[in-house]
Amino acid sequence: MKGIFVINLFYMAMAQTAKETGFFDRLQGITEAFLTRRRRIKRLRKEKQQKKNPVLDWLEAFLWAAGVVLLINQYLFQAYQIPSGSMIDTLLIGDHIFVNKLIYGPELLPGLAKLPSPVKPKRNDIIIFENPSYISRGPVFDIAQRIIYMLTLSLVDIDKDESGEPKAHFLIKRAVGMGGDHFTMERGNMSIRFAGEDRWVDERDYQKARGWKHRLSRLVPEDAYPVLEAAGKRAAWQDLGLTPPERLREASAGLNGMRYPDFIALERSRLQTLRSFEPDEERYRMLLARHRLGWYVPENRLLPLGDNRDNSRDGRYFGPVRMTKVLGQGSLKYWPLRRIGFIN
Repeated sequence: MKGIFVINLFYMAMAQTAKETGFFDRLQGITEAFLTRRRRIKRLRKEKQQKKNPVLDWLEAFLWAAGVVLLINQYLFQAYQIPSGSMIDTLLIGDHIFVNKLIYGPELLPGLAKLPSPVKPKRNDIIIFENPSYISRGPVFDIAQRIIYMLTLSLVDIDKDESGEPKAHFLIKRAVGMGGDHFTMERGNMSIRFAGEDRWVDERDYQKARGWKHRLSRLVPEDAYPVLEAAGKRAAWQDLGLTPPERLREASAGLNGMRYPDFIALERSRLQTLRSFEPDEERYRMLLARHRLGWYVPENRLLPLGDNRDNSRDGRYFGPVRMTKVLGQGSLKYWPLRRIGFIN
């Protein structure tokens, strides 16, 4: 009891001292000034908001939201729409996906230098890159097209061809070949000789050994290749101004009924026939060497291929792609709803 009494006397003395020095008065004044100022700021802000033109208010909100969308699309995740069937069954026509732009280093501005990243594309990644065959309409148009495309989450693409179809400015494929690899193809089946190895491996066997689940789609049946090879020979006769024999016309008659012919096999057959007619023609020898020797992937490049091998314009046509041209990695399918999921 005596201790409690002493404590009470102490607090009473402190309160008396604070009262004599005006401490509570000053504290009350500071608090009132703070609250008054805060109310004034809120009132002025509300009055300013009421005086603002509704159109300007809407425009300000839109520009703010657009800026956020652009920043996210440019440096973090960008929305893309799949325009073709080159990646069936992994990606279907009309799929909307998000691409991870940060992983390999985003571009500073659309079409300009990239920021460095310790992560490099690796084998089997789903990548997006600039189409080496794309003919630009100028940097101003390219930047405008990409901004509109990003703002609309891939719904509006102003870069169209004469028929009104979107041009393939960017391609989405699978990174199949890496620096030092060799590839050959026979009747649509690919073999790989990896860097430092002296033996060839069937691509499907390698895929199975690694436990990769994606399916390599084929649209050309094995029994179609005699027709394709006959069509290539027939085309060579016509290139030389000769009348193809009846047997070639009959054997290649089924070509017109093929929706997805293997043009690589057809071209190889054509060049072999031309070479047999004119063995001294250096141009035919060089073109045929590409089919016979296959594709080599230099260092700091990769060979992108579509999972739907018979309906894909990929590295077999335009060659390996520089690592610096890879803009991101396919990460997530978000539309349609039944297709939501990670991309493998």
